[in-house]
Amino acid sequence: MKNIRKASSILLCLTLSASLLAACGSSKGSEGASSSAQTQAEGVKKDGFPIVDKQLTLTMMSQDAGVADWNQMPVLKEMEKLTNIKFNYQLSPIDSFATKKNLVFASGDLPDVFYGADLKPAEQVTYGTQGVLIPLEKYIDGGYAPNIKKIFDEHPDIRKSFTTPDGHIYALPNVDLSAVWYRSPMWYNGKFLKALNVTELPKTTEELYTYLKRVKNEDPNGNGKKDEIPLTSVKLDDLRMYFLGFWGIYDEVIYADKDGKVHYTPQEEGYKGYLTFMNRLWKEDLLDHETFSQTPEQKKAKGQNNQIGVFNDYYPYFTLGGEPSGDNPLMTPVKSEIPGSPVYGKHPGISANGTFAITSKNPAPEATMRWIDYQYGYDGATLFAQGPENLLWKYKNKETHEKEWLPVPGGKDREEYRGTMTPNYGILTPGMNSAELTNGLKSDFDKWIDKENAEKLVPIGKTPFPNVYLTNEEQSEATALLSDLNTYVQQMEAKFVTGQEPLSNWDKYVAQLKKMGADRIVELYQGAYDRWNSKK
Repeated sequence: MKNIRKASSILLCLTLSASLLAACGSSKGSEGASSSAQTQAEGVKKDGFPIVDKQLTLTMMSQDAGVADWNQMPVLKEMEKLTNIKFNYQLSPIDSFATKKNLVFASGDLPDVFYGADLKPAEQVTYGTQGVLIPLEKYIDGGYAPNIKKIFDEHPDIRKSFTTPDGHIYALPNVDLSAVWYRSPMWYNGKFLKALNVTELPKTTEELYTYLKRVKNEDPNGNGKKDEIPLTSVKLDDLRMYFLGFWGIYDEVIYADKDGKVHYTPQEEGYKGYLTFMNRLWKEDLLDHETFSQTPEQKKAKGQNNQIGVFNDYYPYFTLGGEPSGDNPLMTPVKSEIPGSPVYGKHPGISANGTFAITSKNPAPEATMRWIDYQYGYDGATLFAQGPENLLWKYKNKETHEKEWLPVPGGKDREEYRGTMTPNYGILTPGMNSAELTNGLKSDFDKWIDKENAEKLVPIGKTPFPNVYLTNEEQSEATALLSDLNTYVQQMEAKFVTGQEPLSNWDKYVAQLKKMGADRIVELYQGAYDRWNSKK
């Protein structure tokens, strides 16, 4: 269950690869999306509940964490009672949902809505321009989605990040206005800090190196053995983005600097600095030599054996074991020789993929928009996040939205019990999250995390490369180029770090990247970024 709970929290940590799969096409088919199946908005109320007087039944396709029967979930039963809209659920397990989704698109046997659907930008545009997914902006601007409209008006970057170049919005994001982490962060083992009498965390790469040397040589776990692992990783995927920030880079593949110039990360000088530092750690046995072979479970086992000094995880106790506490500090990003470092690629506030879409089969798009819009306002977001009032929580002060937890029925784990109440568990669902939703519900550990973020990450944070769309021709070209580039970069990263390839061959490596189309990738994404920037 911990893995599902973790997934529920981490799924917003969405990769740039989703954006790099973006596509767009001509507007052909989009105007025809209002098929004969879609009726006029007769009897659909623009405000108040129920949304329709006569019960409406629709089909919903989603992925399922497998915890409970959606037909029995209190949240969905409450929504049916509130809106008078009933859903028949077509669910697939998380691991097989992508395959099932592709089959449904290919067959044309569509549900009325896709929910928690992980619709990649390329899928949004491909099936939007074909008329399979309908444009949503006319319902958003037409009074059927006031909560979404408010978010778009207050945060225009969110709207333009989900508007394709043909001017349409085919899917809705998950919006998290309180998120900081784009990837799970790095942590220090607090027991090691205490054993080594460290009262001030490293602020530069050299100070970090010195600390890691001390972990290796001074037996901070006190067992008389040289079994400490100063820094561990799984294929560098867990630490790469955090560490790249030490050299002024916001993203692993594509980022834009303060002047709006797009860069391909693996050919930048900052990336060379990162490789040089990691190679130094490898040569001196400060980076775990099982980094490229171990599993996440093997890494965690070392943590629970109190062998690890610095590591990545969503929360430190996931790796070290024990209970949530403030004993293991969040790593402060450190400064390198690169001017303007460190930086931190923070959460963009929205999902890169679409979480909700309405298909051309849907007979009542206006009513459906009203239904989903509720989840983008405070009351609906609270319902889907925490369940109906008086089950797991109650108000201490309704006017200020301050809540308090109630005892969990049967003494069960609260998060696991929550998973039986709402679909918003283990999958990324449509809707919004904000600090207001958890007013009064945060534990001391939650408050400590907020304080660590505010002090260490927020001041140097910048949203990574935005959700941009390529034309169909650009998409085909970028996909082909990146397929080969990503493979080459991954292979060379491991070789440079482990010393199989000397860093004296850096220029040769960059020349090969350029030969493989790295500069063309920059051109393609510069164009997409400029188009994104030009939107109002």
